[in-house]
Amino acid sequence: MSRRFYVTTPIYYVNDVPHLGTAYTTVVCDALRRYHLLRGDDTFMLTGTDEHGLKIERQAKERGQSPQEFVDAMSAPFRTAWPALSVEASQFIRTTDAAHKAFVQDLWTRIEKNGDLYEGTYEDWYCVGCESFKTEKELLPGNVCPLHQKPVERLKEDTYFFRLEKWQKPLLDLYARRPDFIAPATRRNEVVSFVEGGLKDLSVSRTSFSWGVPVPGNPRHVMYVWFDALTNYRSALGNGENTRFWPPQGKVVHVVGKDILRFHAVYWPAFLLAAGYREDELPSQIFAHGFLTVDGQKMSKSLRNAVDPIRLARELGPDVLRYHLLRAISFGQDGDFDHAALIERYNADLGKNLGNLLNRTLGLCSKLTGGKTPQMGARTPLEDDLVARVSAEVATAAEAWESLEIHRALEATWAISSAANTYIDRAAPWASAKAGDTARTETILASLLEVLRHLAVLAWPAIPGKANELCGQLGVPPIAPRQGSDLWPTAFAPRAGGEALGTPTALFPVIDPDRQKELLERLAPKPAEEPAPAAPAAPPKAAPPADASGSITIDQLTAVELKVGLVKTAERVPKKDKLLKLSVDIGEPEPRTIVAGLALTFQPEALVGKRVVVVANLAPRDFGKGLVSHGMLLATGPSEALHLATIDDAVAPGSRLK
Repeated sequence: MSRRFYVTTPIYYVNDVPHLGTAYTTVVCDALRRYHLLRGDDTFMLTGTDEHGLKIERQAKERGQSPQEFVDAMSAPFRTAWPALSVEASQFIRTTDAAHKAFVQDLWTRIEKNGDLYEGTYEDWYCVGCESFKTEKELLPGNVCPLHQKPVERLKEDTYFFRLEKWQKPLLDLYARRPDFIAPATRRNEVVSFVEGGLKDLSVSRTSFSWGVPVPGNPRHVMYVWFDALTNYRSALGNGENTRFWPPQGKVVHVVGKDILRFHAVYWPAFLLAAGYREDELPSQIFAHGFLTVDGQKMSKSLRNAVDPIRLARELGPDVLRYHLLRAISFGQDGDFDHAALIERYNADLGKNLGNLLNRTLGLCSKLTGGKTPQMGARTPLEDDLVARVSAEVATAAEAWESLEIHRALEATWAISSAANTYIDRAAPWASAKAGDTARTETILASLLEVLRHLAVLAWPAIPGKANELCGQLGVPPIAPRQGSDLWPTAFAPRAGGEALGTPTALFPVIDPDRQKELLERLAPKPAEEPAPAAPAAPPKAAPPADASGSITIDQLTAVELKVGLVKTAERVPKKDKLLKLSVDIGEPEPRTIVAGLALTFQPEALVGKRVVVVANLAPRDFGKGLVSHGMLLATGPSEALHLATIDDAVAPGSRLK
């Protein structure tokens, strides 16, 4: 039986433009939607725009427009932006929709009948940008909003209050009974701490402006914009068939930025409980992701306009942008969108890893099997190892998608591609073909084609367009999920021999240095402020001259100190996808820290306990932020398929190679 999965973005405030931050959230939700479609789930995705409030009313007046004219013009770019990123939301909601306003008014009436609304007067500091009141302890000196960096206003007005204080204990009980209600755990702890500190009744209507949903029976008041906006998640489903997506029938995941977590994790469940919803009818999870910086710069208003995700998608293809957003940032943490790293990742992961695997495999099939699928024969330990690795990574990827660890799901997917690139080198089908062993050659190629079929499915949530292009080159139908049909690849079953393959083309043509430079000059925003010039580095010490033939002397060779090292620990370097930080015992009192570009080939845990060859007298290399490497490991091959020089286990750490 298929599950029901409902995922939502925040609805985006229309005084802004679609930017990298909103694109990130929206692409994440679409990728989750696509994963659940692959699993055969009944799936729904919601996005839209938030269109009421004082800020909108003022901006419309400044432009000489009615508020409705203003929001009509400002909402349209959001509706058109997301399809350009291969996002296919089930519904685009606007808070000015008549059905939404009617639902919000009904929710208000239910809460009022239950006695959780009362009239009064409220006076405090108000941030127009946040559309919320602020206490003095929340403000910076000079009564400045810490988020918008602008002075707040002092407002006093008649209002309706929501009895939020009443729901303090029920909310804490909810968080205790459902520890996964808020994720990740660090954000959950922040919310619990906030609620434990005490809740005050919340002002939920305004009389100082009129652009909002009128309060039923008292149209002098309009509803607090957050009461209106939060209700979109439920109003979008109406009261008909789509209510099957709401708990307890379905699973609902709200994906939000960490800056609006309090509204979603405190106010929203309290509103629903006050309206008579049961605890099992609340959203399943509220997941708060971190903030993005761009090339190390804070995402300012000007930078939002400068970094246009639609332009990036137009230049590089939507799948390239989607993959980088999903893979480069640990979901739930702050992250940096680095334009140079985007191109490096494109070349390394998409071009030289997955693209290279496809090119090599289809090229060999064209040459050795006439462009037809080869016949799978008897497996050897090489195939057994490959199948075991693929099966393990497929399971890891599924578990990661389910737990919203999207970056880890893609890491597992591309580990399969790396394993297949290593397999093709070890199996060497060109050698068996030369030896006349047709059965062995076809078994190798059939195994590779099956790995590529797995990869097309596994990569589809992130890169749907290119995944279907990959299917076309393999000669299989495009991925077309159907409710109730689980397409996740759990069986390693190569196709029958003799079937037609597609036409090989470069799936991800590698970007050469000249093209990379040109792209960065056009697409990367200029730094807001040029850094001060660094002090000139000391000139490097001259090496002894080599002779004219390029040979080195015995003295030069013996000057390189090669030692056996035992890897004690290994971990990834944040924001550096190629790098691992190793602690290596080379016979000294303390292990050395060595930073090595091994991460595209090796899992950190796979290196622990290995005896490696270390260049022990290499000058330290500073990677910045306190990360310094004191040595180098010897390896050969491309970054995504490295072969590490290792030593027999009987050799003691610190032994010198001669």
